Amino acid sequence: MRFDQLPTPCYVVDEALIEKNLKILSGVMQRTGAKIILAQKAFSMTTLYPLIGEYLYGTTASGLFEARLGHEEMGKENHVFAPAYREDEIDEIISICDHLIFNSFSQLERYKDRALRAGRKIGLRINPECSTQEGHEIYDPCSPGSRFGVKREDFRPELLEGVSGLHFHTLCQQNSDDLETTLNAVEEKFGEFLPQMEWINFGGGHHITRDDYDLPRLDACIRRMQEKYGLQVYLEPGEAVALNAGYLITSVLDLHKNGIDIAILDTSATCHMPDVLEMPYRPPLEGSGEPGEKPFTYRLGGQTCLTGDVIGDYSFDRPLVCGDRLVFGDMAIYSMVKTNTFNGMPLPAIAIQGKDGDCRVVREFGYEDFKVRLA
Repeated sequence: MRFDQLPTPCYVVDEALIEKNLKILSGVMQRTGAKIILAQKAFSMTTLYPLIGEYLYGTTASGLFEARLGHEEMGKENHVFAPAYREDEIDEIISICDHLIFNSFSQLERYKDRALRAGRKIGLRINPECSTQEGHEIYDPCSPGSRFGVKREDFRPELLEGVSGLHFHTLCQQNSDDLETTLNAVEEKFGEFLPQMEWINFGGGHHITRDDYDLPRLDACIRRMQEKYGLQVYLEPGEAVALNAGYLITSVLDLHKNGIDIAILDTSATCHMPDVLEMPYRPPLEGSGEPGEKPFTYRLGGQTCLTGDVIGDYSFDRPLVCGDRLVFGDMAIYSMVKTNTFNGMPLPAIAIQGKDGDCRVVREFGYEDFKVRLA
């Protein structure tokens, strides 16, 4: 099946582009000895786990279901962090995860002994109180009142027995200069505890596979922790694994006008690309320009009843017609993992484009997938 024969809407992940990203991440590991694991919250396409497992050390999870997914589908190192663990899930989590990271000393006190008896490595999430991003407080774990990590003023060194690592995750789509700034804060506030640790986890949010990413600075940050404190360094990017490696193909269903030309698509921002509304951001669209840049500008919207179900305004070289296929880029990350069926919207099919250019649909969804989530 060729690209233009796929059904719409459809997510398409390019295997060659995934491997290109994995080779960059592998290069970091080979140069520094750091271990990089997949953050499944951004990309959980298990069809590609065998390929990802050839390059990365394993997976990290945000709870039981992701932990099971990493354990069952990749079967390598399996890490987990959650703001709080459930009593009825913790024993299974302990049984399948190598590293358990706790968000508070109360959680640590409650579950540490069980995990240590099972031979697991125990970590504690810290909050270095160092915000390096602007305009996206929803994604800033160091924002005032954040749920994430222990601040220095609340730190309890007397409870660190058995804790072998510290974890921080403060970045979101950022470069290594922000990591360097964060490490300065980590050392300033928690440096006295690092010599007694075995490992440190830099979390995610590192856009390592972006063209302008400063890899030498990242390498230097990793070596700093290794040489100064003798720590094994972990990184857990999700976006970097699948950055710019996927598409969402959609079709124009109808054309409308209300002060601006409007195209209704068979996809939805709120259902199929929710980060468009949450960040917000304007996803790239092949062959299009900014509003007014090309002769014909359209507002692209979805089928749902939500007035704000709008992907954005784009311009084109020619008028759109019903049946036109539009291809949005960078749609592998935080897309499939966030989809929903609001208004009964069908979920997009999922396909892989192989290295030879051929495509195959690996999953399609129908009415039963909508119905099974209801009661």
